[in-house]
Amino acid sequence: MTVDTDLLIIGAGPTGLFAAYYAGFRGLRTALVDSLPELGGQVTAMYPEKQILDIAGFPTVKGRDLVAGLVEQANTAKPEYLLERTAQTLEHDDDGVTVGLDDGTVVRAGAVLITAGIGRFSPRPLPAGEGWLGRGLEFFVPSFAPYAGRDVVIVGGGDSAFDWALHLEPVASSVTLVHRRDAFRAHARTVEQVRASSVRIVTNAEVSALRGEGTVAEVDVVVGGETTTHPAQAVVAALGFVADLGPIQGWGLEVSKRHVIVDPSMRTNLPRVFAAGDVTDYPGKVRLIAVGFGEAATAVNNAAVAIDPSAKVFPGHSSEGS
Repeated sequence: MTVDTDLLIIGAGPTGLFAAYYAGFRGLRTALVDSLPELGGQVTAMYPEKQILDIAGFPTVKGRDLVAGLVEQANTAKPEYLLERTAQTLEHDDDGVTVGLDDGTVVRAGAVLITAGIGRFSPRPLPAGEGWLGRGLEFFVPSFAPYAGRDVVIVGGGDSAFDWALHLEPVASSVTLVHRRDAFRAHARTVEQVRASSVRIVTNAEVSALRGEGTVAEVDVVVGGETTTHPAQAVVAALGFVADLGPIQGWGLEVSKRHVIVDPSMRTNLPRVFAAGDVTDYPGKVRLIAVGFGEAATAVNNAAVAIDPSAKVFPGHSSEGS
């Protein structure tokens, strides 16, 4: 199978979806490739119920609702979606770029925009949780309903751990958050909200064992050498994840700590290859969805000129009539 398009977008998360819409605004044909089976990237896979607070015009918006709006917006550009596929190879010539996918599909494009977020990701395991996955232990919380009336233990001290603790507290019978240190990586405001709730926070602690018949019923927590047992019909291991850029790292891109280096126009060091969103790095970079949207517009406008040198970088305001 061969796909011909103007702009190939690698990564169908929020930044990639907005890039598809904006490319349509510029009159470009687009194709989006993503290794996941659904649109929305990391938000869909891990945080569909999370309230997102950094989207202009929305004091708060649920992850799944944000993705639904972005998909509706992107669909106005009639992009071709190539899901459950991974970009493997990249070749250049004078007229464009050819990208080979892992299923044998070949995509011929005028330019490539990488919006791969954190790349491929897998959760960090809970040492005491070996063998318990799917039996009360989970790494993500895509829905709150299954936790209603349960005693929940969340392990971790980052944003995910505190966000889930905050949202599960009114649903679950009890929520206990266990962290190995007494300092947290989570946003200070969220930490304050959790501290003010009924969530029990246990610090300088580790979950040493999960126990139960068939499914988890309780966990052992070690604090200062002493072990206490907590009821837990559900355990969420929010210990972060290991991520990598996969085959993209072999394309010759300038990379720093799994991030692609770009200039102010979102160009990479490879011709006709641009990047936007969390995957990028440059001095002063801030990794927010809101930032990714702006970078996507910058990348698409500059890619438009790479595809058609007679085009202008700035096309005019989207509110202007034709």
